[in-house]
Amino acid sequence: MSQPQIAPDQPPIEPAKGPAEGARSSHRWWILGVIGIAQLMVVLDATIVNIALPSAQGDLGFSDGDRQWVVTSYALAFGSLLLLGGRIADLFGIKVTFLTGLVGFAAASALGGAASSFEVLVTARALQGVFGALLAPAALSLLTTTFTDAKERAKAFSVYGAIAGAGGAIGLLLGGVLTEQLNWRWTLYVNLIFAAVAFIGGAALLARTGRVAGATLDVPGTVLVSAGLFGLVYGFANAESHDWGHPGTWGCLTAGVVLLAAFGWWQTRSAHPLLPLRVLLERDRGASFVAVLLSGVGLFGVFLFLTYYLQMSLGYSPIETGLAFLPMIGGLMVSAALVGTVLLPRLGPRVLVSAGMGLGAAGLAWLTVLDLDSGYAADVMPPTIVAGLGIGLVIAPAMNLATAGVRPEDAGVASATVNTMQQVGGSIGTAVLNTLAAGAANDFMRGKDPTDPMVRAQAGLESYSTAFWWSAAFFVAGMVASFLLYRRGVPEAASASGPPSVHL
Repeated sequence: MSQPQIAPDQPPIEPAKGPAEGARSSHRWWILGVIGIAQLMVVLDATIVNIALPSAQGDLGFSDGDRQWVVTSYALAFGSLLLLGGRIADLFGIKVTFLTGLVGFAAASALGGAASSFEVLVTARALQGVFGALLAPAALSLLTTTFTDAKERAKAFSVYGAIAGAGGAIGLLLGGVLTEQLNWRWTLYVNLIFAAVAFIGGAALLARTGRVAGATLDVPGTVLVSAGLFGLVYGFANAESHDWGHPGTWGCLTAGVVLLAAFGWWQTRSAHPLLPLRVLLERDRGASFVAVLLSGVGLFGVFLFLTYYLQMSLGYSPIETGLAFLPMIGGLMVSAALVGTVLLPRLGPRVLVSAGMGLGAAGLAWLTVLDLDSGYAADVMPPTIVAGLGIGLVIAPAMNLATAGVRPEDAGVASATVNTMQQVGGSIGTAVLNTLAAGAANDFMRGKDPTDPMVRAQAGLESYSTAFWWSAAFFVAGMVASFLLYRRGVPEAASASGPPSVHL
């Protein structure tokens, strides 16, 4: 294997042992399949359980107020521990971390599926979040270090981006099928199948990796960032269940911001920072982090509120709702594939991501005209396809460039930062869009008969329309930010003729 390319002013870096024993192996495309299965399991778990919540609530007998904790417990553990999980992959080896994450995620899923009480179910969901925080950054690190040739890297990230973007919609479909045809417990048990396939493939195909040279654990930084992210995620979750004036909301959000500011300060002082500023300050990488964050907020509006509309306004079943998202998934996969193989090497991320954000905004704005008489083929499907095409143009290049050119000792934490941005974006979307939608519904109901079914139906439409408009606004903000932050032209890492981003 060739040595890593290093600048003259950098200290020598010991070559990392490639998880695929170098990217030249013919097994690398099989490794992509393993990574894809693992990533799909983590991504769809954010939505697959949502469909099953009413059934689980009826079976275990927990209250409406407690129901949110089945979702929030996962988000809290996952979001707050991602950066630690990324550094653990650097400290103990990507393969070991990846396989450990798979086993732990499967065990937690089995515990949740067999839960006989609300407390056990919430505990299992939190454990899923813990092991997901190990698994997600390890999977992206594997992708980064396995595919170093520019052309192959672009193709691999097209697949990965499609999975990351479409996983939530796939979770809705799979959750509906499993809940209706079997029972809610299978929305958790199904992870055992995903994990078993990925574990067998990973154990057989991945070469053993050791500790990355120079990787150390920044304990104060880890405590600060984990507590800060916990405060942010909890604060946004509390805003959804209570309100923005609740002490648990503003108190946790304030504490989260202060702790993250302290973390940023500490990273400039620490001899071995958890998240070196060089990871954040590279221009295209920083722009990609912002794009993933803002698209995560906007993407939430498509999945959550379109699900509400289809089920509550049009009366779709869970399975029908999941099927309704298939054209959007198709559009996303088509555009993500074109990005990797055709568009990114020619146009660069500034044009593509900005255009993708614009298409996402257009699709969300189009959804605002839906009413009680809208038909699927004429009114629902076209805007979802437009949104899907736009999301594919955003996710694939953003995730590619967020990890391109990163040093071997930073691969894990850079990958974790991408996942953190996506998770925090979803948490912001949950709180902000739900609050705005509820406020719009209440304003519409003021002075009207709340028992009138038509009034309630129209109030629901008003809330969905508001959420779609605000989601479109987040995509517009992403379009402006992408245009301003990304460099012009085609970055070296995206050029088919350029050198690999990380040589192993």
